[in-house]
Amino acid sequence: MSTMKKYDAIIIGSGQAGNPLMFNLAKRGQKVAMIEKNELGGACINFGCTPTKTLIASSNFYHRVQRSEELGVITNDVELDFKKVMKRKNNILKAFRNSIKKGVDRNENIDLYYGVASFIDKNTVNIDLNVGGVEKIEADNIYINSGAKPNIIPIDGIENVKYYDSTSIMELDELPEHLVIVGTGYIALEFGQMFKRFGSKVTMIGRGKSIIKREDPDISARVQEILEEDGIELLLNADTKRVEKVGNKINLYIEKDQTEEKVECSHLMLATGRETVTDNLKLENVDVKLDKKGNVQVDDKLKTNVNNIYALGDVKGGPQFTHIAYDDYRIVADNLFGEGNRNINDRLFPFTLFIEPQLGRVGLTETQAKEKGYDIEVAKLEMKHLGRSIEENITRGFMKAVIDKETHKILGVAILGYQGGEIMAMIQIAMMAGMKYEELRDGIFTHPSLSEALNILFDI
Repeated sequence: MSTMKKYDAIIIGSGQAGNPLMFNLAKRGQKVAMIEKNELGGACINFGCTPTKTLIASSNFYHRVQRSEELGVITNDVELDFKKVMKRKNNILKAFRNSIKKGVDRNENIDLYYGVASFIDKNTVNIDLNVGGVEKIEADNIYINSGAKPNIIPIDGIENVKYYDSTSIMELDELPEHLVIVGTGYIALEFGQMFKRFGSKVTMIGRGKSIIKREDPDISARVQEILEEDGIELLLNADTKRVEKVGNKINLYIEKDQTEEKVECSHLMLATGRETVTDNLKLENVDVKLDKKGNVQVDDKLKTNVNNIYALGDVKGGPQFTHIAYDDYRIVADNLFGEGNRNINDRLFPFTLFIEPQLGRVGLTETQAKEKGYDIEVAKLEMKHLGRSIEENITRGFMKAVIDKETHKILGVAILGYQGGEIMAMIQIAMMAGMKYEELRDGIFTHPSLSEALNILFDI
């Protein structure tokens, strides 16, 4: 009988928490087993940040070239090679994956297993290998980084039609004639504007009265205005009841204002949120607790109720961002090898919605600040009043900051505008430093630049 392999650590999933943890542990001399059921790199590299932003870059450039005459540049016969766009995306993904694989191959302390992991007990994991067969391994500590996947809502007839989610739609080799997206959240908006700019007709269907419902009403309304200016059809207060395939087309039947309407399309995408990947882990074998939504429950240092099992990244619920997953890794590393002071409480996490113009946000919204009882002041600046935006001919959107009247500290910002994510990060740094808004108002920033907007925004 073969002896079961023993490791210091088993990591399930090579996402943006699992990968740096793997290399850190190996660097410290620990023997590490990495189990990955798909491709190295997790969601971010394979079907999240990297591929979507690569495609968005192409769509935005194509859109900008089509509008070049506004800047006095005449271009003729501009064409989109959609297959080449997709090939570029695939080449970038392969390069990123190969970079990780080379790092793994060079490290004698890491063993890589491609397969599906499940718990036997709190120290032992079964691997159903992709190449066939089964491997059982054990370790002192086990780290779950299995991520999340698209949530497919039940719609009558959906099993009879071809539909796409946020992963599969990036494998298209032809541009959709008419793409219908069910959902009006962050993922839906990025894909909707991207395909519209590529040349597809785009219709988006949402159940709520507004889009991106977690944002303040003024932000949501302005984003909706921008998308509609771009030619996207938004059907809100609409519930998708059933779908059917008719020839080469798909018919969706929606209930809107208590009447049924039919929407016909060539391609259907479901962008209705994401759910954590725990279904194959057999967590019941180790009594790891899940919350009502199926997320792995952790303490503030990312340890589950089982002493040697941790959960990092999307699988634990909460904000599903690459930078949050990476910070999860730093928390675990600090508590293993550092001072042990890091935890997930009160993290100031930013995010950027990569539509054009971008929406960068960090901290509290105006609504959240009021709910928490703050006495606030709200500062706003329209991008059309900013010199650099005018010069670049990208003037849509506005900046918004929420300020605590008592302390003069910045509670949160939303920057909907040209390079909104980058401007937001500047203010985030000020928030991290505990600066008062007057310090940004009185700062000397380069002219003409986007940064000098802070002088104007905070002149309240």
